[in-house]
Amino acid sequence: MEFLQAVSDWPGAMVLRRFQVAYLLVNAAHIISVGLLFGAIVTLDLKILGLFKQYPITVLGPPLSRVAAAGVALAAVTGLMLFSVRPMAYLQNTAFLIKIGVIGLAVINALLLSRNRYWRLALLQGKTHWKVRLPALLSLIFWVSAIVAGRWTGFV
Repeated sequence: MEFLQAVSDWPGAMVLRRFQVAYLLVNAAHIISVGLLFGAIVTLDLKILGLFKQYPITVLGPPLSRVAAAGVALAAVTGLMLFSVRPMAYLQNTAFLIKIGVIGLAVINALLLSRNRYWRLALLQGKTHWKVRLPALLSLIFWVSAIVAGRWTGFV
């Protein structure tokens, strides 16, 4: 509880609580970050699963992976800022806890894929093995679930 109180007392959290425009801008940045992540990861996952055949994975894979990673990083920073405004309330929100759990699964899935030899082969040779397609399908499920849980957070 002390840690959560310290998070809540952080000067950045106080600014976000005191100035609605600051909160609005951080919230907008969070939504933009999620959009950046989601747009890149859905495009990449769908490519891996067989759509967009005219565009080689060898060309799309590296930049889409980097854009998705940047989206995750920005969403994490802005999300932590938003969390700091009401940490105790968020930790009592089932939807928020589901969101965080699913994001954890999505990030672990992405890290495991990045270390998967079949992913490296796909980036070099353009062929996607089922050991690349399965994580892509899981990625879609995880990220869609995280967005749904994130939206649900405001209603619980």
